[in-house]
Amino acid sequence: MKNFGLNIWGDDNFIIENDTININYASNPSLLEITNEIREKGYKGPLLLRFPHLIKKQISTLFNTFDKAKKTFDYHGNFQAVFPLKVNQFPNFVHALMDVSKEYSYGLEAGSKAELIIAMAQTPLGAPITVNGFKDKEMISLCFIAAKMGHNITITIEGLGELETIIEVDKEFNTDIKKPITPKIGVRIRLHSSGIGIWAKSGGYSSKFGLTSTELLEAYEMLKKHELLSHLWMIHFHIGSQMGDIAPLKKALREAGNIYAELKKRGADSLGAINIGGGLAVEYSQHSNNQERNYSLDEFANDVVYLMQEIAKSKKVAEPDIFTESGRYIAASHSVLIAPVLELFSQEYHEKGLRLKEVNPPLIQELYDLFNTIKRKNAREYLHDALDHMESLLTLFDLGYIDLEDRSNTELLVNLIIKKAIALLKNEGTDELKKLQDRIQEKYLVNFSAFQSLPDFWGLAQHFPIVPLDKLDEKPSNPASIWDITCDSDGEIGFDRELPLYLHDIDVSKEEYFIAFFLTGAYQEVLGMKHNLFTHPTEAVIKFDEKGNYVIDKLIEAQNLMDILDDLDYDTNLIDRSLKYKIEDSAHISKEEKNELLGKLYLFLSENSYLKTIQAQNENKKG
Repeated sequence: MKNFGLNIWGDDNFIIENDTININYASNPSLLEITNEIREKGYKGPLLLRFPHLIKKQISTLFNTFDKAKKTFDYHGNFQAVFPLKVNQFPNFVHALMDVSKEYSYGLEAGSKAELIIAMAQTPLGAPITVNGFKDKEMISLCFIAAKMGHNITITIEGLGELETIIEVDKEFNTDIKKPITPKIGVRIRLHSSGIGIWAKSGGYSSKFGLTSTELLEAYEMLKKHELLSHLWMIHFHIGSQMGDIAPLKKALREAGNIYAELKKRGADSLGAINIGGGLAVEYSQHSNNQERNYSLDEFANDVVYLMQEIAKSKKVAEPDIFTESGRYIAASHSVLIAPVLELFSQEYHEKGLRLKEVNPPLIQELYDLFNTIKRKNAREYLHDALDHMESLLTLFDLGYIDLEDRSNTELLVNLIIKKAIALLKNEGTDELKKLQDRIQEKYLVNFSAFQSLPDFWGLAQHFPIVPLDKLDEKPSNPASIWDITCDSDGEIGFDRELPLYLHDIDVSKEEYFIAFFLTGAYQEVLGMKHNLFTHPTEAVIKFDEKGNYVIDKLIEAQNLMDILDDLDYDTNLIDRSLKYKIEDSAHISKEEKNELLGKLYLFLSENSYLKTIQAQNENKKG
């Protein structure tokens, strides 16, 4: 992994120049330069950087690829797309999304009342809005209000009960109106086809959403009876997020395409679109032997267009408009999480840490001799001897025959011998060496919360590309585990010798070392949890001016301690008074000390929960 797999997951969005990772756009600034500029403004802890130009790139690539496929096959239906708000509802993202997508008439998909309000407020009139998920009368009424506002909105029916409510609301909104306005209606179908992997249950007969064939026919008759058939516009299906294999989609397209054609032939003349949902996968892997997607965007678009055309021809119906709701593909690449390393936990395993005595137990003296005389030709033998001696010495400690200094020397010497042996035998790559490498992995304590910023790693074992911001001209040597700062053992990205991550050996007391987590823009923010009350990191939007220089915009600092407690419905005024009174009522400290303590307390309350780096602490001491 010479370049941390950048050629696999990077999509030319980032490049390595000299020793830093840089944005492959405009003036090609380094992420380290941007990070340092923000930190110089006083913002500590993890940073989330947003890049609107990468949102625009994904949208334009999606539309251009489908346009190319349409031309290739002479396809007469339109291509349209919406962004599912469940993937990322944060305002800095949504505002950027709407700003960069204007030329494509790109819309939003809502799955709740709150999301629908965002869609109604942010989507330009004429651009599509689709409404999925379970809906009550109030939510359906909001859809009618949106239609009367002039929005191009489609309500997707998830069950017959929703259709009954649509019929009821239509009568309430359009009674005694000469020109009734009713939203377009879509029908989610419950396919026999299903996806694969974690989200396979999104399709198939046991899926949570959609109508069976029997329910679909009943819905058709209800629409016809209540004179709403002319509003039936869309067939919708979804076979799951992060669709790594193209085959299930092709099967689902054939099934959905035939359902579309059958309804058209039955008399649903206004039916004109197939919404294939989301699922367009993102390549997260940093390793060529473990890639997550077996198809290209060109193949995806060509398959969709070709199959829809073939079914339309064979059934002699008009080619449908094609809708997608790909959210992960649009959002994932736009943000990068950057966090400083606070500590390397195994750095105590250095020769300078030895506490050798004038006279040492024989086995410890032998370990010391092995360490000093190990060479390539004897490395394997000495390694085995060292491991055997360690077992004996630990047993002697348990029996009380050696002391704590002896045990410490044992651990240090064996670790140092293992490191030397691995370096000397690095070209052999045996399973034994790989297992030993697991034992000496370096633990990097990183100033972030995996539960807050990478919840899919914790919940679904989804890996994200990890790259240090600098030293990329040096070969990293440490097998790395990453620990977050929560007091939870699950907050660890452990070293995996099948998919190894190596980082640099650095002294964080002398220099800062930043780790960047890429492709975090989809789902991670909205699913992030305040475990240990760590909140959303400080975020910034990075734009570029006409000269190609970057501009740091819309900086939002992570919530301070009192804001977090306020979010949990604590009475922060009461907490404030309680803390103040307890200090003022302390009889054993002077008035001057009370004032000093209050000053320090309010300073700390204005900070966020993330830790201060050693550098930041040193800066404070200097100040």
